[in-house]
Amino acid sequence: MAIGFFPTMILLSQLLYFLSVTIFFALGTCQNSSSPLTSFSEKNTNPLPIETIFKLPSPLPTWPSGGGFASGKIELGGLEVCQISSFTKIWATREGGPNNLGATFFDPSQIPEGFFMLGSYAQPNDRALFGGVLAGKDTTGDPSNGTLKQPTDYTLVWSSESANIAQDGNGYIWLPTPPDGYKAVGHVVTNSPDKPSLDKVRCVRSDFTDPSENDAWIWGKDNGINVYGFRPSTRGVQALGVPIGTFLALTSGAVTASLPCLKNVKANLSSMPNPSQVQALIQSYSPWIYLHPDEEYLPSSVSWFFRNGALLYKKGDESNPVSIDPLGSNLPQDGSNDGAYWLDLPSDQAAKQQVKKGNLTDAGVYLHVKPMLGATVTDVAIWVFYPFNGAAKAKLEIVNVSLGKIGEHIGDWEHLTLRVSNFNGELTSVYFSQHSAGVWLSASELEFQGGNKPVTYSALHSHAFSPIAGLVLDGSGGIGIRMDTAKGEAVMDTGARFLEVAAEYFDSAVVEPPWLNYTREWGPKIDYNVVDETNKVAKVLPWFLRQKFRQFVSSLPNEVLGEEGPTGPKMKDSWSGDERT
Repeated sequence: MAIGFFPTMILLSQLLYFLSVTIFFALGTCQNSSSPLTSFSEKNTNPLPIETIFKLPSPLPTWPSGGGFASGKIELGGLEVCQISSFTKIWATREGGPNNLGATFFDPSQIPEGFFMLGSYAQPNDRALFGGVLAGKDTTGDPSNGTLKQPTDYTLVWSSESANIAQDGNGYIWLPTPPDGYKAVGHVVTNSPDKPSLDKVRCVRSDFTDPSENDAWIWGKDNGINVYGFRPSTRGVQALGVPIGTFLALTSGAVTASLPCLKNVKANLSSMPNPSQVQALIQSYSPWIYLHPDEEYLPSSVSWFFRNGALLYKKGDESNPVSIDPLGSNLPQDGSNDGAYWLDLPSDQAAKQQVKKGNLTDAGVYLHVKPMLGATVTDVAIWVFYPFNGAAKAKLEIVNVSLGKIGEHIGDWEHLTLRVSNFNGELTSVYFSQHSAGVWLSASELEFQGGNKPVTYSALHSHAFSPIAGLVLDGSGGIGIRMDTAKGEAVMDTGARFLEVAAEYFDSAVVEPPWLNYTREWGPKIDYNVVDETNKVAKVLPWFLRQKFRQFVSSLPNEVLGEEGPTGPKMKDSWSGDERT
């Protein structure tokens, strides 16, 4: 519904709003009237997504040789680990958790000789089985103070015996009791009330562990328990914490508040891919980026932006902007962001309009390759540059509105991140940047095209990345920024034109282009007043949405308001840290 129809359409808007609410509650009443027994019966007879094992569309290639990448094992400095992706089902529930489909609990199987289980594995039933859990091997050669030891006992954390849930038998979750100087790093699940064997699992020496935090919710349903994944509390290129793939069970009277992760104690980077292996990873997993059919502002290369008239301005000398060398060699390189310099479009109006549109045929992507999670995975950040970011659009319950100039800015950097297992070179997940944060998705949840290449969609005007086509609302309660995506004819094959701009762990470091170390804004401060723009929109909205709209705009991050141009990739928190979600 366009703003121009207001105020003549206010009454109709209100009527539609209350009608939609009535229909919503009517449907909800009908849906909730179904018998729980019928619901359980359907869940017990219908196959669950987890009953299918996910595999990438194409087999993994034979990776170029060299180093410890994709060797199947990683040495943490006295503790060698391998990743187990074959499982034996122990217990399952068919309700609760994500999408109320329950969860399944497994033991790792086919553990290599000399390696030991560190904990059981759990996954929600609403997705295909895809994951792994680490097994460990003591490589210290010290029988009295090795990195692994049996527990001395077990404590029962929770039992499903009295739980009123649809389940396959009964499940029991146990916490190993570690010897002095050691820690349990995973729970053990059984389908019998008898304690597990002490030889079933191993505890880890304390100095090989690192603090953790809760990750994604796996399961729970009003039974005094919630099950989560967990990950290292500190994550980044210098962080040494290693996730295990086990789970944390938290009860109302919690036996344990947390379980630790592992630690790469000697910061061993031998499992990271060498330059030829990085090239092979890109050729295997380079995403396709689809731009919206109505997108006016396309990406370009940085050098195209510079060659076609982009200017460098200096505070106090604004009347004498400077043309920029194609490599950015004349950009300030002093490492500060003091507002003394900024970039802008060409001063000539015709050239300005042309550069704002970008140049897809010349566009490429820029790669930053970095160790993460204690060098057990490789993150490949794929950066895309757009000369201009268009105005934002919002959805306010039943009303769609343009936000005027809000969201417009010059110089737009967006990125995707591929996460690859250093155990076997498999793509495990992809991060989609969206305004001030983003979302990680498992490879099992992605769309693929042309083998193992993920498909992503660049949202209209904002260029935020989405894994699906259609409307994605960045907000809550029916109010948020619209991310409109669609599969148009304009598409980028990121593997066709890419430049590796940074990989700090290489012995012979990648040569960084000068523009990468330009730390100021890639666009000027936009001369509009957010309050004025907000009032222009609010005055033509229905009365019951005006205050909500003002509150919504005031909550928007700077990345959406767009009053200033963004800084470049190296100034983002994710450059040396983990992605924000």
